[in-house]
Amino acid sequence: MSDTRATTQSLRYRERLRVPWWWWPPAMGVAALIAVVFQRGLPALPDWVPFVVLWAVTAVVLLRLGRLDVRVVETAGQTQLWVGDAHLPASVMARTAEVPTTAKSAALGRQLDPAAYVVHRPWVGPMVLVVLDDPEDPTPYWLISTRRPDRVLAALK
Repeated sequence: MSDTRATTQSLRYRERLRVPWWWWPPAMGVAALIAVVFQRGLPALPDWVPFVVLWAVTAVVLLRLGRLDVRVVETAGQTQLWVGDAHLPASVMARTAEVPTTAKSAALGRQLDPAAYVVHRPWVGPMVLVVLDDPEDPTPYWLISTRRPDRVLAALK
């Protein structure tokens, strides 16, 4: 017999880091421009094929770029931060802080620890810093892009 216990999860916060809507028209325009070049270079190919293929590839790329979720979930009384497939229990978090857009370049530049876990999306301004207190984990902190760091920090408390 297998042990299949039902666990109740309570979603405290969820955010999908999609690309901005205004990226779509320029990206499709560039794809159309490249399709025109293919159309001129391959006259035996039907005129519509390069457009359909390149627009589909562009749409898939933009959708894949924006499929990352940031979630705060409570399971069996324990709060966890999920970023994509990685998760971090609140019990190992020493402290949390907001990294404003103005301090983002310093946090990702000269102050960045190479062992840190970084999930950066350039189209998202602020970030959240989660300092770890886990002797078994060599990662000193997580640095995560989020549009609403105040809500993420409130959900983690």
